[in-house]
Amino acid sequence: MIRILIADDHAIVRSGLKQLIEFDKQLKVIAEAEHGAQVLDLLRAGQFDLLLLDMRMPGICGEDLITRIRSRYPSLPILILSMHNEPQIAQRALRAGANGYLTKDHNPETLLSAIAKVASGGRYLDPRMAELLAFASAEPDSSELDQLTDREFQVMRMLAQGLSVNQVAEQLVISNKTVSTHKTRLMEKMGFSSTADLVKFAITHDLAE
Repeated sequence: MIRILIADDHAIVRSGLKQLIEFDKQLKVIAEAEHGAQVLDLLRAGQFDLLLLDMRMPGICGEDLITRIRSRYPSLPILILSMHNEPQIAQRALRAGANGYLTKDHNPETLLSAIAKVASGGRYLDPRMAELLAFASAEPDSSELDQLTDREFQVMRMLAQGLSVNQVAEQLVISNKTVSTHKTRLMEKMGFSSTADLVKFAITHDLAE
């Protein structure tokens, strides 16, 4: 029996995933989490064979959360299930220690196959994402993006989508001051002189969706 922890901030998504996963009698959803802090609490309290993790949740999430989990539970298989198909996001997740990356637009059979492969110690990356990663690594701007922390990258994408500093702070459950600090740092690292530069870069590199 493969014991699974599902982490996603949408209750309907978690419920649907649980029903789908448990069609396979070898899989069992033991617990669910809706934010990063809860993931860490559940990992401390129980034993799991696989973490099925969304990249974007309130509080600590993404690369930061994966890194923290990997440092404490080095052998825990982590499969990312995300709505984001941008290669930069997948690359950050894998570099932080995730064992697999799958987008939510795949069919149920693909998800079950990915769970089985990652839980058994393997790695999973669908061919479409692998191709995107290959092209992304060849882009001259990829090294600039690598300078950004996961949170700075996340803030950049949200600002590029038209959200204000206050709206970003509300969605990420952090202070306005923290968001402003992230914005200042990413602007310096990327050489942006204005928010318009940030938006233009994000749109050019398909990061604003």
